[in-house]
Amino acid sequence: MTQFHETVIKFENVCYETEQLSILNNVSGEFYKGKITTLVGPSGAGKTTLLKLCNGLYSPTSGEVYIQNKPINSYEPTTLRRNVGIVLQSAPILKGTVYENLALPYTLQNKKFPKTEAIKFLNNVGLDESFLHRHAEDLSGGQRQKVSIARTFINHPEVLLLDEITSALDPSSVNDIEQLILKINQKYQVTMIWITHNIEQAKRVGDYTWVMMNGQLLESGETNILWNNSNKYIQNFVSGVQEV
Repeated sequence: MTQFHETVIKFENVCYETEQLSILNNVSGEFYKGKITTLVGPSGAGKTTLLKLCNGLYSPTSGEVYIQNKPINSYEPTTLRRNVGIVLQSAPILKGTVYENLALPYTLQNKKFPKTEAIKFLNNVGLDESFLHRHAEDLSGGQRQKVSIARTFINHPEVLLLDEITSALDPSSVNDIEQLILKINQKYQVTMIWITHNIEQAKRVGDYTWVMMNGQLLESGETNILWNNSNKYIQNFVSGVQEV
């Protein structure tokens, strides 16, 4: 019996091309509410392009992306990007204090961000009040990533896009961030789409997985498709390539 999940983002025959390249070719699929879907595949498969289509940073050459059953181009861009947040591998941090970084979404709206709220968001990502006035550039890689995640959550997004957010971290920090993301997912039921180059990580964190190659969605389903699959391309990818 097929389990029903509410669809939050839907791709329908999506293609994306530049003048020189066809990057995505006829991609169709769904991302489910409150679930973590990992995107895996070799470099150049189109994973980051697909992620940027989810919050309107890119627009499809053809086909349609739907957010909660509405065409993505029907949303006002700023509203869309508050609702569909993105955390990047590089965890871009402004010069200044952690508080100034957390306050950025409010600053852009000419609003004051209460320090009590800043402390609450720090606590949500496992950092205490003492970090508030520390200089952001003095933080470790894992701490910077936590601040970046906290800052994204200030807009209360319903969807979180994660682009290889642990690839530059040491193993201890990787585990820390994985546990944090799983906790946030379970506590707030945030829908997450997570690009990872690490197959073992995809197995650990993903409810669902999309396997992408050469701009196409090769297969999607529950994450056990990574170790229970008859497709020889997926078998070769999983067994032969741990990092791409």
